Amino acid sequence: VFRHGDRSPIETFPNDPIKESSWPQGFGQLTQLGMEQHYELGQYIRKRYEKFLNKSYKHEQVFVRSTDIDRALMSAMTNLAALFPPEGISVWNPSLPWQPIPVHTVPVSEDRLLYLPFRNCSRFQELERKTLKSEEFQKRLHPYKDFIEILPKFTGYHDQDLFGIWSKVYDPLFCEGVHNFTLPSWATEDTMTKLKEISELSLLSLYGIHRQKEKSRLQGGVLVKEILYHMKSATQPLNHRKLIIYSAHDTTVSALQMALDVYNGILPPYASCHLTELYFEKGEYFIEMYYRNETQHEPHPLTLPGCTPSCPLTKFAELVAPVISQDWSTECAMSNHEVVRIILAIVFCLVSGVLIVLLFILIHHRPC
Repeated sequence: VFRHGDRSPIETFPNDPIKESSWPQGFGQLTQLGMEQHYELGQYIRKRYEKFLNKSYKHEQVFVRSTDIDRALMSAMTNLAALFPPEGISVWNPSLPWQPIPVHTVPVSEDRLLYLPFRNCSRFQELERKTLKSEEFQKRLHPYKDFIEILPKFTGYHDQDLFGIWSKVYDPLFCEGVHNFTLPSWATEDTMTKLKEISELSLLSLYGIHRQKEKSRLQGGVLVKEILYHMKSATQPLNHRKLIIYSAHDTTVSALQMALDVYNGILPPYASCHLTELYFEKGEYFIEMYYRNETQHEPHPLTLPGCTPSCPLTKFAELVAPVISQDWSTECAMSNHEVVRIILAIVFCLVSGVLIVLLFILIHHRPC
């Protein structure tokens, strides 16, 4: 599961002198740097799995899915160009070291796997509101309140919503810095550090801080369920699939890692990649996870809490079960009051059942 590569800002603040016209492809689009990042990641994946993957692309061994967003689709395509350059009979144009490889997608409005967070979930929206009011969130927010209050004077953006500050203030400034635009004089190193920390708090509060397990059942747990399904399927003799790639976003990578409780609290960088690997040793299957969030070092091993770095598949399935919903739509539709009502109804049924059994015993054992 990887994030797309470097992109232009998706939006910006009213006072930003750098407008959409300053970006060659406009807002929210993959840049040439982003293409380079994913080509490099594709080369790394090829090198890491050199002895496992087939030299040339085989459709039954590889499946790629992306969100229906240009930058994610293009990142997947660039990645695949490096991962599977045509060789031998795959060469169809000697002057072009590239071959078409399918990238599957669904419309954003129908994406119930990768385009996170899923907004059409009333229970999750309720949990979001409760998170922002929670004591833990307010405690973490407190050090930034004065800073947030003076920010509109510089940006012209008056909403104090953290997600808005992340997407409309920090993100465009970060993108502009990467591409050597001159930043406003107020965007000092200290200001950028505060904006980054606020953005990290925004992402953390989205999936965590308050009722993280329940949020995960409604968000990242959906992807955990999908990955677990494919891992179990790979243990079957007739399954030929070797590689499944998901091209998505920082909110996807973080949702997955929060559901697995391995998130490091840092915004996933461009082309960051969460690797889930299945091994077979001494008659047993194991899962190992790695996080590649930098190119200078090998990926960082991730350990699922309660297990070892090389986690038995059965143990892995057992540990992630609490974040996997078997009826997502029903859980999403529940309000807090509905949850209480259902619990009370279950308790009532259990108590009634016990009383009926006791009554039955008393009737059949009363003195003649």
